[in-house]
Amino acid sequence: MKSDSKVIELRRDLGLWGAIAIVVGTVIGSGIFLVPRAMVLRVGSPSMVFVVWVFGGLLSLCGALSYAELAAAMPEAGGEYVYLREAYGPLWGFLYGWTQMWVAKSGSIATLATGFFYYLTNFFPSLDGVFYTVPLPLGANGAPLDLRYGQLLGMALILFLAGVNYFGVRIGGEVQIVVTIIKVLLITFIVVAGLAYGTAHAPAPAVPHPLTVAGFFAALVAALWAYDGWNNVSMVASEIRQPQRSLPLALIAGTLAVIAIYLAANAAYFHVLSAQQVGSSPRVAAAMMQRVVGNWGANAVSIAAMISIFAALNGSILSGARVPYAMARDRLFFASVAKVNAAYHTPGVSIAALSVWAALLVLSGRYEQLFTYVIFASWILYGMTTAAVIVLRIKKPDLPRPYKTLAYPVLPVLFVLVAISLVLSTLFDSPRESLLGLGFIFLGLPFYFHWKRERV
Repeated sequence: MKSDSKVIELRRDLGLWGAIAIVVGTVIGSGIFLVPRAMVLRVGSPSMVFVVWVFGGLLSLCGALSYAELAAAMPEAGGEYVYLREAYGPLWGFLYGWTQMWVAKSGSIATLATGFFYYLTNFFPSLDGVFYTVPLPLGANGAPLDLRYGQLLGMALILFLAGVNYFGVRIGGEVQIVVTIIKVLLITFIVVAGLAYGTAHAPAPAVPHPLTVAGFFAALVAALWAYDGWNNVSMVASEIRQPQRSLPLALIAGTLAVIAIYLAANAAYFHVLSAQQVGSSPRVAAAMMQRVVGNWGANAVSIAAMISIFAALNGSILSGARVPYAMARDRLFFASVAKVNAAYHTPGVSIAALSVWAALLVLSGRYEQLFTYVIFASWILYGMTTAAVIVLRIKKPDLPRPYKTLAYPVLPVLFVLVAISLVLSTLFDSPRESLLGLGFIFLGLPFYFHWKRERV
């Protein structure tokens, strides 16, 4: 079996457009339809909301430019897992992969699937019905856990997309391109409807929340959640054609496209709605479209959101499954997860493992809490990954670098400094969640040392 696993490799079947679609399609999920409310409540005025969007976008672009150097130099499956391993040693790569598998990526997939079912309840309210209550204190605040029909739909959606990606990265990539194009067209329709046909709101005061440093960082966290995912394409680096050229282009072009789309959408929102109306609208895009064209416009937003979530879900499964595969290939995870399907050249066991676990998180109803816990530690690892550009320039000066980070070392240092600020801000604002997140991640240490001993 070991000799077979060495012969059967992942295949470079993803082109440039597929790589760009992973960036755009994975980043744009439900955030653009929801987070402007949280942002305006934190910073008070539309102008400051745009400042935060631009700052968050430029920060993401700094990260993308830094990751582009790493991805072009080391076009292997696993993304950050590989970069952290090479810069700091296998322990840090393992801790990143452990986090991705059990909380960050699986929790994100579960969140997206649940968001899909929430939007679908606008058309089929019965999906929100409870079919069974687990008589144990597993729900919110120790209450019994309600299981809903929509959760079963979310689980089925995850497993369906796992099947799509099991049958070849080319199929998964083609699905990603198609749904991303549809998604962008629908968001463009919403933007045009708001800017061209929406009536500008009457002059209104800003939301009565004075701007503070803490408020700015809280709004920035919301924006970065909406921007999150630009790095996912690096996880499938070993399956991208001409990776030294395509990966930097996909990271940079995809991130710039997302920034432009987000700014245009917010321009439409704040053209039709005042800051106070945005602050009081849980579903900002739906509220805007309802004002412009009536109830059917709000329904159109629900459809756009579901397609957007579908694309983000497919991209998350496609890219996320490569991280546990890379760990297992290095014999730092369950050995079977390193197997590559002989017929389709995909990490089939890894796709199945990640997707089944994410589906179970949907059913548990506890994934949001877990995901909150891990944000603090995840940003430590994001900052460390970007700093790896500098570390590897010193540690491995002869490493071939087909692309070098623009304005080095200013952009990587800027990203790392903001990451440190975010980590410290989160630690002070949510010390319990931050420390629990760190605790969960370091639970992986016994497993790391066990697999490390087995490697000897």
